[in-house]
Order: sequence, then structure tokens, then C-alpha cells
Amino acid sequence: MANYRDPKLKVFTCNSNPQLAKEIADHIGLPLGNSEVVRFSDGEVQIKLNESVRGADVFVIQSTSAPVNQNLMELLIMIDALKRASAKSINCVIPYYGYARQDRKARARDPITAKLVANLLETAGAHRIITMDLHATQIQGFFDIPVDHLLGVPILAKYFEEKELEDIVVVSPDHGGVTRARKLAERLQAPIAIIDKRRPEPNVAEIMNIVGNIEGKTAILIDDIIDTAGTITLAANALVESGAKGVYACCTHPVLSGPAIERIAKSKIQELVVTNTIALAPEKVLPNVKMLSVAPIIGEAIIRVHEELSVSKLFD
Repeated sequence: MANYRDPKLKVFTCNSNPQLAKEIADHIGLPLGNSEVVRFSDGEVQIKLNESVRGADVFVIQSTSAPVNQNLMELLIMIDALKRASAKSINCVIPYYGYARQDRKARARDPITAKLVANLLETAGAHRIITMDLHATQIQGFFDIPVDHLLGVPILAKYFEEKELEDIVVVSPDHGGVTRARKLAERLQAPIAIIDKRRPEPNVAEIMNIVGNIEGKTAILIDDIIDTAGTITLAANALVESGAKGVYACCTHPVLSGPAIERIAKSKIQELVVTNTIALAPEKVLPNVKMLSVAPIIGEAIIRVHEELSVSKLFD
């Protein structure tokens, strides 16, 4: 680990993913900032900063994953503590941005909660957001502060390149993910296929048909989020039934809630490749789950923001 010698760069973490925060700090060559998240008996959160942040560029690592409201509140209080302690800039590194699926009014009287969360972060005092693979990219426009949007596809593509699979087809599990599938397909120099599905209600997917040639090919399903795993496992089973010789699945954010693990264990998925934007409990790490680290790309992004260099160069 190299030592990053600028005392004006500090990295802190809350409780959602301390292991990832440590990996990021190690990549940069810094110790994690000395802070504590304390809970009163009634559940109220208190943040204790045990070192000076005056005049520093501070980066706070916190995914707003489950328990989402608790993790969001920790982040908001951490921002307030840093603001009152005279940090020069407060940069929220949110590898997984919770509430991103509530990004528009799908029905009358729906809230747009992704925008509400953006307002809360700004009001608390955040100066910048660094996040990965937003479920809806337009969420960047919900903020009036800079948003650096990092991509998971290069990390996933590198892993599959090194596996040297043959006869690959990249499959989008729905029409909304075609752009993502195309980006992975371009890096792997493979064709794409699309699963045309109808969703009768939230978290319930019904496979309709497969657009594209998957016969005798190794299919790689890609999504940004795997939540209850209904879509991805139905898709995997449909691909095998339609003649695919093997199915891999990958995503940036392994939410894996409810029946997800049981569904994946029973499915035709040979290997599920995910990143560590969300900390997984040990019981969720099946033998066929491969976890890749986003620490190097986030660490590089932090250095580039601090040194006022281009972040987009990371994806050239």
C-alpha cells in the first residue's frame, strides 16, 4: 500500500459497508478516518468525529442499501457533523443509491423518492456525489451539485474476458437494460439478445419470448440490480429451455432480498458475478457467487476528484 501524503484528503465510513471503505482507503494509501456511529437506546443515531477535518476534502463511503432508512440517516447525520466541523468539501460516495427505482411517477399520486433523497443529501450539506450504476441515469439531474457516475460494466467485462468463454451472447433480461447489455457486448465483442417480458405487478416477472439467436451459445445475463432474483432466474431457465448451452448472470448491485438466494440456488445459473457495492451476509454468498471489488475504481475516482483531474478518463 502506497502512502498518499496529502493531509487534506480524508476518507470516512458509516456502517453500511465498512469492508469496502477499508479496501478503498487501502487502495488510496490512507488510514480510514477515526469516527464512530453510536445508537441511543431508542434508536437515534449520533456520529462522533474523533479527528479534525477542518479544511479537508472529506469522502464518506456509505451505500444506502438495507436497512436503507437507517443507512441513509447515518449518512445525513455524518454530512451534518462534517459540515459543522468545517470540512472544506463533503463528498458522498454512495456505491449503491437506494430509492433509485422510485425515479418517476409511474401512476397517479406516486412520490418521486429518488429526487427526495437527492434533496435531503444537498440540504444536509453534500458538495458532490460519487455513485455507481444508477438504476435510472436521469437521477444525476435530480442534483444541483456535481455527480460522478461510475460504471460497473468494465469490471464485469474484464472478469468475463479473463474466463475466455466461447460462443458468447450477452442477454438483457428486459428492454430497459438493452443499453447496458450492448456496452458489455461491445467489450466482449459478442452479439446481444433481449428477453421480452411483461411484469404484471412489482417483483413478479413473466417471460414472453427471446429476441436474438441463443441456440448453442453461452449466455451472459446482465442487469444493474438483482433484487428478488425473479427476473434473472426466469430468464436463465428460459434461455436453457431455448437451447443455450450455459448461462452466467452478472450485476453491479446484489440486493438479493426475500427469496433471491433460494431462487438462484435452484436456477440454471452456473455462476452469478456481482460487485461489492452492497455488503453481503455470509449466508448470501453461495458457492457459485463470485464477488468483484469496486474499490480500485472508486479509489481512483476519489484521487482524481481531490486532484481536480478528469474522472471520465477512468473509462477510456
